[in-house]
Amino acid sequence: MWFFMLIISSFYIWTCDGLTVKAVVPRYKIRGETAVLRCDFELEGALLYAVKWYRENEEFYRYVPKSDPQKTSYVVDGIKVDHMHSNSRQLTLRDITLKTTANYRCEVSAEAPSFASAQDGGRMEVIYLPKDGPYITGDKSIYQFGDTINLNCTSAKSYPASSLHWFINNISAREESLKRYPAQKHPRGLVTTTLGLHLPLDAETVLNGAVRVRCVAVLSPVLWTSDNEKVLPRQDKREALLLVTGSSNERKSNSVVVFLFLILIHVFF
Repeated sequence: MWFFMLIISSFYIWTCDGLTVKAVVPRYKIRGETAVLRCDFELEGALLYAVKWYRENEEFYRYVPKSDPQKTSYVVDGIKVDHMHSNSRQLTLRDITLKTTANYRCEVSAEAPSFASAQDGGRMEVIYLPKDGPYITGDKSIYQFGDTINLNCTSAKSYPASSLHWFINNISAREESLKRYPAQKHPRGLVTTTLGLHLPLDAETVLNGAVRVRCVAVLSPVLWTSDNEKVLPRQDKREALLLVTGSSNERKSNSVVVFLFLILIHVFF
């Protein structure tokens, strides 16, 4: 099931000699999507000379109404301008990648006699959703009652890194039972995370002959625009379930068998 919530774009208003410019840049987009950036301006009676867009400090698109052609784009890594859906007030980027992440600004210039110029911008981050859920690994499949299971949960590749959480019988695992590993970086900036769990098979954890262990991977970047305004995030949540079963009388059970099931619960909003 898919859920959607609004992502607020950042924008500011700059004025210069009667020229007002407001840039609207999406704060977060998903890799492969199309991003639409807007450059709204008021010329206060002057004529438009040019609108230019910059990625960081490198110009990659300009619109000059008196030129032929009016639209010109330049080769910049991670940027694919859709000329058909771009104009003086709208810039459309298609097939965005992680390299599209950057600060963007538009610069508006007026014709003579004012020659006024103003600019504004914002930052866009590109998110890479994991293609798979997390997976759980252990050192063996047969355990004696009273043993401690050592498990690792590893997320799929993503950007930013997924946050991992262990749950034992639907209760969050205590910090002292967790083992944290450094994040592993991969090509193209992707990251995987691993979180270990030490789980004793005792009367507290094995209930009615079974214990349910879940690992939840959450991709939810923190989006704040200011001290008082929070941008609602897009969130990707996936789970892996480990079911340990044995005798209904835990203390008389000589061993329990570990069965591994993967449940992909894909919640995106």
